[in-house]
Amino acid sequence: MAEQMEADVVVVAAGLSGLAASVAAAENGAKVITLEKASNTGGAANMGMGPCGAGSRLQHESMIEVTPGELFRRHMFYTHYQVDPRLVRAYYWKSGDTINWLEDMGVKFHSVRPAFRARERTRAYADGEYTWHVVQPEDGSMPGPRAATTMTKRMTERAQSLGVDFQFNTSGKHLMTDENGVVCGVKAVREDGTEVEISCKKVIVATGGFGHNAQMIKDKIGFDWGKNLYSFAVPGMDGDGFNMCHEVGAGQTPVTMEMMYQLPDNMNHFYVEGAFRQPCYWCDVTGERFMPEDDIYNTTFVGNAINHLPGHKGFAIFDAGLLKHWKKDGPDIKSHVHPEDLYEGFDEQWERDLHTYKDGYGNPVIAQADTLEELAEIMGIDPEGLVKNVAEYNEMCHNHFDDKFEKEHEFMVPLENGPFYCCAQYVGAYGTLGGVKINDRMEVVDDDSHVIPNLYCVGTDACTIYGDSYNYAIPGNTMGFCLNSGRIAGENAAAAVAESADFGDFDEGDGDWD
Repeated sequence: MAEQMEADVVVVAAGLSGLAASVAAAENGAKVITLEKASNTGGAANMGMGPCGAGSRLQHESMIEVTPGELFRRHMFYTHYQVDPRLVRAYYWKSGDTINWLEDMGVKFHSVRPAFRARERTRAYADGEYTWHVVQPEDGSMPGPRAATTMTKRMTERAQSLGVDFQFNTSGKHLMTDENGVVCGVKAVREDGTEVEISCKKVIVATGGFGHNAQMIKDKIGFDWGKNLYSFAVPGMDGDGFNMCHEVGAGQTPVTMEMMYQLPDNMNHFYVEGAFRQPCYWCDVTGERFMPEDDIYNTTFVGNAINHLPGHKGFAIFDAGLLKHWKKDGPDIKSHVHPEDLYEGFDEQWERDLHTYKDGYGNPVIAQADTLEELAEIMGIDPEGLVKNVAEYNEMCHNHFDDKFEKEHEFMVPLENGPFYCCAQYVGAYGTLGGVKINDRMEVVDDDSHVIPNLYCVGTDACTIYGDSYNYAIPGNTMGFCLNSGRIAGENAAAAVAESADFGDFDEGDGDWD
């Protein structure tokens, strides 16, 4: 016999979008039960740094005038209007107030930033917007990866103060429907196998996609995880919400991934990864360059490019002279993500990883050699092709002009002084995007855009606003969409519950109010 529970609103998962939905619904008077298969809240958001927003108090105080309308137009032009403009509009017009909402519950932001500190002529980010509201860690340290953990803590505390009932170590598995096929609850399973049935008036699905489900990634998107894809595989993101919604008739949308590039197990090799994210010499397996290397900080574009290279793999190479320069002067392009002491910690990690760090096929991820030929042999690059192409590149460097890609001349530094250092670069991704069709109220709809009553879907399960490539010119976008879609769904679900209490429950079967 399943354990029985009741609520006005059930939120399935307590990541960023689920937390936003839980707080918003509870603030508007709903009794909320939030399921979470892990033992804590935040999900993938705990790895991030902060959300996008337009028109926030913090922006105004910093004299940053970025309006929702400007972002809307820029976003739609970027996607060539191949995404739902109503959904994009709903997100951006909510986003500034949502930053204020977070501040009111105790979240502190360190600053508002573009994606990276780069020279204007560094084309990948020359026109990035100041939309990224980077969270100030509660210990007072400089923000970096996982800074947003402080934000999810404040949101969790706010939810608990409002009476949200978190059911941890409990996974939502199926939606319950009544005799008329209308969603009326959630079936869940606790970690010990106990089944739970929660009756409710509204369900908000917020399970974060299926980035941890290699089989679904292969079936839906076509990548083989660990072979031609090394994405973040956050435990728990197994496609539960995706499947739950489609079981009750949710419409299908294309599923994509936030393409980027990274190393296998990159978080354990962070100094190595960061050290190679510089405009040095980048090539494919033939030794030939494939893009202007001063664009490599737009990780979406580079991920797209690497995905189209032979073997879905690229290589970044620098020499002893460049390494000496970076140790003395710092990196040519500075990242908000990788640590400031990147090259101070490089040698220690490099020596530790040099003879042991391999990919899923057993190929070396990094290598060091005194000659380019030897380096190529170790890494599986065509030695003759590498030597030939580097010679052409060095000549262009001495002429101070890249006649192949017009890379900025200040980054045209020849590869001449061994030892040479190489790092393989693989297709990566933050997670999956989309699959469940929604409208601008975050209500789940079928393929014909008819609303499926009582069901909402938010966050990356339903995020279809990027088209084929994430827009780094408006940074913080995924966290921003998660927050705002969750908040909008929570508010709308609570309002619908209140309306049904005021006017009686509408019987879908006979079309009358009871």
